[in-house]
Amino acid sequence: MRLAIVTAYPPSKVTLTEYGYHLVKHFRLQKEVTEIVLITDKTEGAKDLDFNEEGCKITVKECWSFNDYKNIFKINRVIKETKPDAVLFNLQFLKFGDKKIPAALGLMLPLVCKLKGIPTISLLHNILEQVDLENVGITSNKLLQKVYNGLGNVLTRFVLASDVVAVTISKYQIILEGKYQSRNVALIPHGSFETPPEPNYNLPAGPKKVLAFGKFGTYKKVGILIEAIELIRQRTNEDIEIVVAGTDSPNTPGYLASVKNKFTHVKQLVFTGYVAEEDVPVLFGESAVVVFPYTSTTGSSGVLHQAGSYGKAVALPDLGDLSVLVKEEGYKGEFFEPESAASLADAIENILVHDSYRTYLAKANYRAACSIPMSDITQVYIEYFKFLELAKSKGFTLDVPILEKELMV
Repeated sequence: MRLAIVTAYPPSKVTLTEYGYHLVKHFRLQKEVTEIVLITDKTEGAKDLDFNEEGCKITVKECWSFNDYKNIFKINRVIKETKPDAVLFNLQFLKFGDKKIPAALGLMLPLVCKLKGIPTISLLHNILEQVDLENVGITSNKLLQKVYNGLGNVLTRFVLASDVVAVTISKYQIILEGKYQSRNVALIPHGSFETPPEPNYNLPAGPKKVLAFGKFGTYKKVGILIEAIELIRQRTNEDIEIVVAGTDSPNTPGYLASVKNKFTHVKQLVFTGYVAEEDVPVLFGESAVVVFPYTSTTGSSGVLHQAGSYGKAVALPDLGDLSVLVKEEGYKGEFFEPESAASLADAIENILVHDSYRTYLAKANYRAACSIPMSDITQVYIEYFKFLELAKSKGFTLDVPILEKELMV
């Protein structure tokens, strides 16, 4: 199978970059895949293809850019030229841009591929019905929110034109099947990026590092974390270092620079900037706790799965999709009230000062992460592609709810 994967890819700063990397990393090891055609966004640096294991050939096609109105034509041209046997889209609603037209045009691509007769699966990481448009930085105008929701209904139907739409949270499947009467929505868990050997859960000497990792500025706020640590410092003798790892969200350029300027007086505050994939294990490995300073959620959390893979305790807001993930996949964490620095301080302090509790959370999260590795997830996608090819050759329509019972992870 020559598999085309349409995704942002490191060193890209576009959303879902990390997930795209791990999709490629694990698909290339599947025996059914003879070549990956990586249809990705343009970046200044070279694509990160430095894998240790032997795998299939990877052909990189850098052809699209965030907010480019011509993305649909550029990607379609590459698909036409490379003639893949199947296509996987790694999507969310702002994947191709935060402007209405380029975002909408990009999400028409699954329909285009379906019309070409190419077996097509779209992995949809969020649905507009579950996105707080104000919190994620799109618009606070109520009228415009109605316009976006109406447009979202149309775009969702474009994505649902795929042969299979994969979602990572059961709630999304229920909404899409109920609202759109879809029979092609499959629940395929997010999966864990890495499953390193079980750590010893001991912390390195020196200050206890509190890590926030991601793209910041919309619903991911760094200020509340810094304020929370300052509260802990006032009432304990804990030696704490704050590590903010990552970049600005594409919607909020300059956000981290403004935070850095605001909190110049705060000691042991580190901004790492972009983190290359090879540096991620050390970043997580040295951390005492991983914090999610979110005011909203937009889908399954890759950072939560990474934290679990490296055996880390987490502090997270008790809201939306994070709560669902904890319940459905077995993760454990210390919850706090969103937008409350005092509540966040209590949550982090409970983990930092009680080492046995930190270890308990860390071990539970490692077990949860190991239960669904990405190797298993990519194999499920392969099985769906096999059935799609069979359905195409035999002339029948795939009924995902029936097939899903046979392929459940």
